[in-house]
Amino acid sequence: MSGTTAGLADHLGWSITGVRIVFVLLTFLWGSGLLLYAWLWAFTPWEDAGPDAPATPSRRVPVAWILTGLSIVGLSTTFGLVATRGAAGPSYATTPAWWGVSLATTALAVGAGVWATFVDRPDPARGPRHALAVRIAVTGVLGVVLVLQLSTLQQGGLVSFAGALVLIGGIALVYSSTFVDKWRELSGERVRRIREEQRSEMAAHLHDSVLQTLALIQNRAGASTEVARIARAQERELRAWLYDGDAPADSDLATDLRDYAAALELDYPVRIEVVSAGTSTERASGEVAAAAREAMLNAARHAGGEVSVYIEGATDAVDVYVRDRGPGFDLDAVPDDRLGVRESILARMRRIGGAATVRPGVGGAGVEVHLRYEDAS
Repeated sequence: MSGTTAGLADHLGWSITGVRIVFVLLTFLWGSGLLLYAWLWAFTPWEDAGPDAPATPSRRVPVAWILTGLSIVGLSTTFGLVATRGAAGPSYATTPAWWGVSLATTALAVGAGVWATFVDRPDPARGPRHALAVRIAVTGVLGVVLVLQLSTLQQGGLVSFAGALVLIGGIALVYSSTFVDKWRELSGERVRRIREEQRSEMAAHLHDSVLQTLALIQNRAGASTEVARIARAQERELRAWLYDGDAPADSDLATDLRDYAAALELDYPVRIEVVSAGTSTERASGEVAAAAREAMLNAARHAGGEVSVYIEGATDAVDVYVRDRGPGFDLDAVPDDRLGVRESILARMRRIGGAATVRPGVGGAGVEVHLRYEDAS
């Protein structure tokens, strides 16, 4: 099932059975129901199936190749009719019998080429190579029909000449669709470039004014004051809007921890600096990110002041260090019913095959939480 009837029923607020009955009744009006259904099936947009669904769903029916096959059948019929016409000798009084078949073949071939370019080319199951193969096939069909038309100029006269012009126009339509597609890509790239230039100009202006003002407020107000926390949060949001662009739904580890640090600074008297080095494939939805967030929360809640988060990534491993300058604590002295460190950090890392250590900071001041995870795959 293509879902066309269900989509139309949902849009109109009707029942699916009622929409199907309407399509059946319209079919008796010179096939208009079938034509309407085909048109809706081709051009109705896909329903958003959620973040896990592919961006461009794949159509299972090979429409382009079906149209190409029908055009080949029309080519064979045209060839047979032209041969019969040639055997019967020239006749200028009536339109040749192959005229209608030739037009239908041209329409089918052009439809296959246009469909391959606009529908199948962005399809993840087909792509540009599929579209190119279809265009080559229909060009061959149109080329052969054009040769047949030109071979009957003496017999068909103006009719054959008009048919040849139609075929040339059909070939132009097949390849004009590629030009339209390229034009769309170029237009999209131009729009993106203009937006990037505007963003850069705005970033330069704001960096010279607003961002410097927010940084000055932080330096003058002190790290733990309410004014400094608000200024840091506004600075982070403004920098993210200017420089990060559109972030994916499941961001990388560093981006997620920076966002979490900004949220903690609004709730606790703390300043959290997140530094990332290297490239890691760890995502924000992973267990490493959850353990790091728990360590950052503990540091903000119990230590306050200055907290540093250092992420060292590699292609097959990632290390996260969360350091604070608070009074510190003895893990063995923590009551058994306090499961924040034991379960949310240590046990969580063990469950995924990683490791976590909690130890005093440099010189015995504060606490350092070290998380390490290696990808066994």
